[in-house]
Amino acid sequence: MNSALLKRLFRSISSGSDDDIRKVARVIIDEESKKGHTTLSKELDTILSSASNAPAHAPSSRVVPMMGAGLTEFPKSKRSQTPLAMHIPFEKLKHHMVLAPDTEARFQRIEKEFAARERLAKFGFQPRRKILLYGPPGCGKTMGAERLAWNTGLPLIKVRFDAVVSSYLGETAANLRSIFDSAQQTPCVLFVDEADSLARSRRSDQELGEIKRVVNSFLQLLDEFDSPGLFVAATNLDDQLDEAIWRRFDEIVQVLKPGKLEIRELILQSLSAIKSELRDWDSLLQASEGFSAAQVVRACQDAAKNTILQGGEVVSQQALLDSMADLAQPGRS
Repeated sequence: MNSALLKRLFRSISSGSDDDIRKVARVIIDEESKKGHTTLSKELDTILSSASNAPAHAPSSRVVPMMGAGLTEFPKSKRSQTPLAMHIPFEKLKHHMVLAPDTEARFQRIEKEFAARERLAKFGFQPRRKILLYGPPGCGKTMGAERLAWNTGLPLIKVRFDAVVSSYLGETAANLRSIFDSAQQTPCVLFVDEADSLARSRRSDQELGEIKRVVNSFLQLLDEFDSPGLFVAATNLDDQLDEAIWRRFDEIVQVLKPGKLEIRELILQSLSAIKSELRDWDSLLQASEGFSAAQVVRACQDAAKNTILQGGEVVSQQALLDSMADLAQPGRS
């Protein structure tokens, strides 16, 4: 069982939430089944089903309830009646991240504070709730939001820019207000990707008055944000953010391209489902120098798939080098 799932299991036990414990148990069963451990997964499923028929425990005292399937209604655009956000199912969350120690420590601090929010509240403190993730494309900012949702047990709600942004005066700001109001009522990780679209610098002469009004509204919503969940924003264009945005966040995390140690771990994780013969790590690390985390994972997946398509069962050193070289060509990512 991976470390993230272990942490989530123990947090569930600590919180006393039977519903959350069952959800984690179901994920464990699914993962074992995907690994080919059919007998074990069936035995675990039988145990879980037996537990479901046992007498109910006392109600949990947890303050923030778990949410998932019940989260079906979202505010809609008044003009098109399109939902302004979408729910990413728990089982689809990608949360296995390989980060530099400093960055990993920042994520863990956010997660630990959320888990200890009741104890912090007794002393008059609030956990970090507003998080800004910034860095180059493909380095794991979106996955960072998914990881926070996984490790806190909160549903991930992603803002839909195609529905939120409108050419009509005042409608974008009104849509944003609707989403934030909804998050105030329902514990979740509210995720805004490409946040620079809403928080572009107001000093630019190229920006129209309507864009500046959207930025003003966004700033006000961040000031007022007091949800029982988290707000996470991500951007590749941190140099274009309005200077007033930065101080609105409780935690600002720069997610950079992986170093050699992180690349090696990414390769090992990405090829864990298939045998590999990787002997010359210096060559592999040199070939992947400057890659984003997404590029490293893709190179490994391409090498594995090519090996399988050619009838092989072991990914060779050369197969992975070939995939890295192909991905390093201009126009490939």
